[in-house]
Amino acid sequence: MILLLLASLLALIALGVPIAYSLGVSVLLYVSLTDPQLILVLPLRLFAGFDSYALMSLPLFILMGQVMNSAQITSRLIDFSMLVAGRFRSGLGLVNVLASMLFGGISGSSASDTASIGSVLIPEMERRGYRKEAAAGITVASSTMGMVIPPSIPMVLYAVVAQQSVGKLFLGGVFPGIMVGLLQMALVRLLVRGGREKAPERVTLASAANRTLRSLPVLLMPVVVVGSVVFGIATATESAALGVFYAGVAGFALTRALRIRTFWECLRSTSLTSAKIMIVIALSQAYIWVLALERVPEAIAGFVVDLGLGATGTLLLVDLIILAAGTVIDVSPAILLLTPVFAPALQDLGVSPILFGVLLVSGLAVGACTPPVGTCLNVCAAVAGLDIGRIFRGAAPFLAANAATLALTTIFPEIALWLPDKLMP
Repeated sequence: MILLLLASLLALIALGVPIAYSLGVSVLLYVSLTDPQLILVLPLRLFAGFDSYALMSLPLFILMGQVMNSAQITSRLIDFSMLVAGRFRSGLGLVNVLASMLFGGISGSSASDTASIGSVLIPEMERRGYRKEAAAGITVASSTMGMVIPPSIPMVLYAVVAQQSVGKLFLGGVFPGIMVGLLQMALVRLLVRGGREKAPERVTLASAANRTLRSLPVLLMPVVVVGSVVFGIATATESAALGVFYAGVAGFALTRALRIRTFWECLRSTSLTSAKIMIVIALSQAYIWVLALERVPEAIAGFVVDLGLGATGTLLLVDLIILAAGTVIDVSPAILLLTPVFAPALQDLGVSPILFGVLLVSGLAVGACTPPVGTCLNVCAAVAGLDIGRIFRGAAPFLAANAATLALTTIFPEIALWLPDKLMP
């Protein structure tokens, strides 16, 4: 029956059925053919999927990103990035990566990063002589940092599923996220040619200080949100609520771009996004319940241990599976499906759940930039007016930075674990 369960899911996904409904239909098919009385238990399993206090932080983090995006902070982040990196060769490419790094630490979403940064910088890069394909590719590839650098919505979801500390996961993503950004900047300098950069503007100390002060309240937001969790001032849910309040103050009082009507639209958009995620969570938990009935996690754990690859070898194999899964399954359902399957096996090998969470999110971030699913690719296609194939060709060289960071973090776990071990022992 397990073959039927897996085959029906893959067939429905291949037919283009949304992942949530594919999971639900597969579960109903299994229950109908094995033990129809189990359908009485199904509503309880669905409710248990999202009956978690920690999940309250998810819509709040989404709302925080929506409000900050509507507050038009992008211009301030790009202005600060221009101050730091705009004077160098391939300056706008470097600015694109740096702005994505900063924006990712605020929105927690790669798709928001792609839309906000891309709508401003892709046209400007094209005007300055960059190939549109390269400009869109850099935007998409650099948006992957939005999932890794805290606060990160996928990290919160993993923390709920794996019952791990949100604060430790946030800290675990700091160094890998920064590594991705620095490596992508190096690749931009190495590979990108043809931009007609403006002559470097003379920046006085007073001007630099003024531009930094304008950006400082925005740059401090992830410090406030993540720091409140790390130092025990607030829980993840409370810190998310604090982030919403901070974003509201920034939007209404600082940039003055936020209006009551815009805020209402943020609430509406957050409700729809959260509802979609909750549906996926409920139906994926029902699917995982069926997998547990068939003892699939135990079978996979036994198989992995019997391979004799050791912790590092097994993690490298899991990395490849994560990258492959990310190309066909969106980030949220992939986290919900892969975590209960691989986490027990890796724990048996002594792998830290925090390390696995960082690797899982980092690998799935690459999947958001690869066809056919590629959420960020589709967002960028709408912004840039290019097909996803051309955007992916532009992004592929820079995604090498993500692959290198994923491999290095797997081989040297301290990259992800040193900070949480020091600050949250």
